[in-house]
Amino acid sequence: MEQRFGIPQTQFADYLLLCKKRSWFLIRDTEFIPSVAPLKAAQAGLRAFQQVGDFIKPTTRVIQSFGQFATRARLQIDLIQLQALLREEKIHVDLTLDNGYVILIIGEDQILGLGLYVNGRISSQLPKKEIRMTMLT
Repeated sequence: MEQRFGIPQTQFADYLLLCKKRSWFLIRDTEFIPSVAPLKAAQAGLRAFQQVGDFIKPTTRVIQSFGQFATRARLQIDLIQLQALLREEKIHVDLTLDNGYVILIIGEDQILGLGLYVNGRISSQLPKKEIRMTMLT
C-alpha cells in the first residue's frame, strides 16, 4: 500500500493481517486476540486484499477506509467518466504511473474504489452490486 498508493505503514499499526488462501484480512489488534486465537473461525476481520493474477488487489472497503491517506495513484474523475466506467467502458487518461490499480475519486474527495490502469486506459474495478445503484444518485 505504501509503495503503490503512498499510504504509510503506520496507518495499519493497530491491525493484524490474517491470510487465508488467496485473501488477506485485517483485524484490529486488541488484548482479546490471544483469548480467541484457539477458536477455529471461518473468517475474521475485514477482507483487505486478494491475489488477482500477478497483482495483490486491495478491496473496495479497505480503499474506502484507508484511501484518504493515499498520496499516489489517485485519479479524480467526473460524472461522465464514472458513467462510462459503469457501462464497462474504458476511459483514456494520461498518467505518469506504472500499470496497476488507482484510487478513483469523485467530487470533494469521495473515494469510490479502484480502477485498473493499463497502458493509458482505466477500467472499472468498482463492485457492480452496490455501485450501480448508489454512485449515480
